Amino acid sequence: MCFPIPDNIESLRPYVPGKPLDETKREYGLSDVIKLASNENPLGPSPRACAAMRAAMAEVALYPDATGFELKQALAKKHGVSPQELILGCGSNELIELLIRTFVAPGDSALIADGSFIIYSLALQAAGRRAIAVPLRRDDWRYDLPTMARALDDTARLCFIANPDNPSGAIVTRAELTDFLEHVKERFPKLLVVMDEAYVDFVDAPDYPDSLALRAAHPNLVVLRTFSKSLGLAGLRVGYGILDARLANYLERVRMPFNVSNLAQAAALAALTDSEHLAATQALNRAEKAFVLDGLAKLDVDVIPPQGNFVLIDTHRPSAPIFEAMLRRGIILRPLLNYGMPTCLRISFGLREQNRQMLAALEEVLVGTPRSA
Repeated sequence: MCFPIPDNIESLRPYVPGKPLDETKREYGLSDVIKLASNENPLGPSPRACAAMRAAMAEVALYPDATGFELKQALAKKHGVSPQELILGCGSNELIELLIRTFVAPGDSALIADGSFIIYSLALQAAGRRAIAVPLRRDDWRYDLPTMARALDDTARLCFIANPDNPSGAIVTRAELTDFLEHVKERFPKLLVVMDEAYVDFVDAPDYPDSLALRAAHPNLVVLRTFSKSLGLAGLRVGYGILDARLANYLERVRMPFNVSNLAQAAALAALTDSEHLAATQALNRAEKAFVLDGLAKLDVDVIPPQGNFVLIDTHRPSAPIFEAMLRRGIILRPLLNYGMPTCLRISFGLREQNRQMLAALEEVLVGTPRSA
């Protein structure tokens, strides 16, 4: 059938997620597989969240609260904002798309870092909007905010900054962000700066910026958070944004009704009350990050110092054969060819025994895979 497809959709390549556990088991005839590809919480969700989901099951025949009233109230209290400054999404991915659909008109553009979270470029292309893409610094895979500031033009309506970044795990510092925001305030007052902080609960760097506090001086700042990572609710798809109430109102006009399920709202609300589970997740991440980094220091790879629950390594050889060899050993890592990093892999921090097996297998594979000339 000959049917006209818009050029931006014809050339769009879908997002490639981490390889699923069951698919790997079937494909390689394995009974036990360790998945360290998708930055998921190895402890799983809070027991309180699980109990809340079970209770909410009794009402799955009913549509969820389209306003997310109780969850917004709890988030407003947690962050010291008004409920009107909050927007709920089916994961922060939906909020990225909502921001583009709402604020980037035909002929407008958005500023992104090439090599950062790939959803930014995919969502812009799907919407038929132009991306101003500035490469990450190649020496340390960090955002080059001064170059990004120079790349801005009067068509730019959004700027996406992942902090910590995915897949590098690096951060934008307080000083770097403040300088960028001051430049934007002076030169591009129509630009919204979106801080995507999916991994904020894992950060221990002293120079990490408090983006919520910066909103007082920079009302064009939008902060995105998610329940997928530290709170272990990735499968439920629930995230939220904090922004100026007037702007949030426009997002609400574009948002589809009932976008966050009743199970997701119930679990997220309960997860917010479980400080013990969050503390246990953070303690595990600190311990396993140290363990994995110590192990990687003994291998023939370069490591980007991480601030999330994962680490980016450069193997200095094509990563595809390494990824395949690790799969055959029952360990799923994340290759980054679609990020323009053909020699790199991203590794999530798992439980101690999972990390131990990963390091042993990776050492074995690297020995049999010489560096590129």
